[in-house]
Amino acid sequence: MTKLKLGPIIDDKPVKVTIELPAQLHRDLVAYAAALGREQGQTIGDPTKLIVPMLERFIATDRGSARAHRDSGQHAPRAAAHGG
Repeated sequence: MTKLKLGPIIDDKPVKVTIELPAQLHRDLVAYAAALGREQGQTIGDPTKLIVPMLERFIATDRGSARAHRDSGQHAPRAAAHGG
């Protein structure tokens, strides 16, 4: 089995953001949540909870983002406690 990039999902107080996802992206998110749940031995009841750790992981591992932060004098982002 392929090791997925996300780890366990940590419950934290969110900031509400409303977005629309293309139907295919939502289906992919649901499928990813099911695979992650099997891998982690947990049930992910709401696949949209994956969006935040996915974005955190993407930003933390994106070299261009790290370079932009370094060039602007800001600290580079790092993955939160989501297994990143």
